Amino acid sequence: MQPDCVPSLLVRAMEVLEREFAGLPSLTGETANSEDVATVLEETARRLGDNYPYFHPLYAGQMLKPPHPVARVAYALAMKINPNNHARDGGRASSEMEVEAVRELAGLFGWKEFLGHLTSSGTFANLEALWMAGQERPGLRIVGSEQAHYTHQRISGVLKLEYAAVPADECGRMRLDALEDELRKGDVGTVVATLGTTATGAVDPLNEILKLKERRGFRLHVDAAYGGYFGLITEELDDPARRAFEAIGQADSLVVDPHKHGLQPYGCGCVLFRDPRAGRFYKHESPYTYFTSKELHLGEISLECSRAGAAAVALWATQRLLPLKPGGEFAQGLAKGRRAALELDRRLRGDSRFEAPAAGGPELDIVAWALGAADFRKASERAREVFDACATRELHLALVQLPAKWFGGQRSAEGGGEMVTCLRSVLMKPEHEAWIGEIWERLSAACREVVGE
Repeated sequence: MQPDCVPSLLVRAMEVLEREFAGLPSLTGETANSEDVATVLEETARRLGDNYPYFHPLYAGQMLKPPHPVARVAYALAMKINPNNHARDGGRASSEMEVEAVRELAGLFGWKEFLGHLTSSGTFANLEALWMAGQERPGLRIVGSEQAHYTHQRISGVLKLEYAAVPADECGRMRLDALEDELRKGDVGTVVATLGTTATGAVDPLNEILKLKERRGFRLHVDAAYGGYFGLITEELDDPARRAFEAIGQADSLVVDPHKHGLQPYGCGCVLFRDPRAGRFYKHESPYTYFTSKELHLGEISLECSRAGAAAVALWATQRLLPLKPGGEFAQGLAKGRRAALELDRRLRGDSRFEAPAAGGPELDIVAWALGAADFRKASERAREVFDACATRELHLALVQLPAKWFGGQRSAEGGGEMVTCLRSVLMKPEHEAWIGEIWERLSAACREVVGE
């Protein structure tokens, strides 16, 4: 399906929706002048042009993946209704669609009995998971990898829960020995394991963390906001990551973001709890919200109140078109991005102008690399210069600071501190596999401009 088909598909679908409400009396009233509307929309379009081309495969910087055309149409279609999935009164159809879509997401992890719902973001989904941690393990600490998303520490602060960062190894994974050191203190209630860190896509050794859980009895939360969907293509992953994804269903709670790999518009996160009894902590009463149905309202199992029902509609429609099954079209798209990352990493390791992390290649579809230089200070300067030179060639990458110890070679850390600024590429679009040659040519040309090689 080509993106340019969206307007015509939306018109057809809107005609169907209009017929659903054809029995209502006609509505008349003052409307805005069409020329004024056109002028404002044209101005809006020009303003939106001041963006990076996130939808194009030459944008390979941050975690930005264009929504599928069916998601765009379904979301826009839902805006005719503008449902609110806090309660069935505000989103009757869209609430049912959310329940069905979330059930399919839970199925990714082998869960049939669970509690879960969509959220406005992965951040809020993780907030609910850590809030639940505080309810179930009050007064106990939360620990996560130093490479975990920074919001875990921030969220813990908001919730008045103590948080500690566990050192990571040279692959960016949580160190098990360091985790054991924290657990020996006897006051850890919840461990956060990350399957797909935002910096490099590293996957914490979940299967080994679960062995510690058997001995220590802590609660285990998995932040798979970025990496969750990779459970569909475990055969494409190397052994450590594959073992982690095969164990993900044993977590107590987990988060996955459909607005990352799930082809959804922002914002659409999802939080899931393996034990449905977690719902008892959400229990509350509202004198005005719930009155037309005796069935469960999504607002009764979420901290957020108003939530966009359109997000649920878009996700439901996308999963109807592209079911979440191994070997399916959706899974094949993930595999293409993974292969693109492996190919870029292979080229980087074969080129003396660049230096990839010494410990190994990408675990998912994120690649990070340093620039060759005598010391890390110079390497950081060159990375920023190459970043700018790539942008002038319409290749958009990202910059990331990584521990200098992850990189070997003959360079000195003197003058560079403990961190080095690197280039980073998120190859999450299926089209990236076909465009990797073009990406490489533009990166090479930018590097020649900067370092003269």
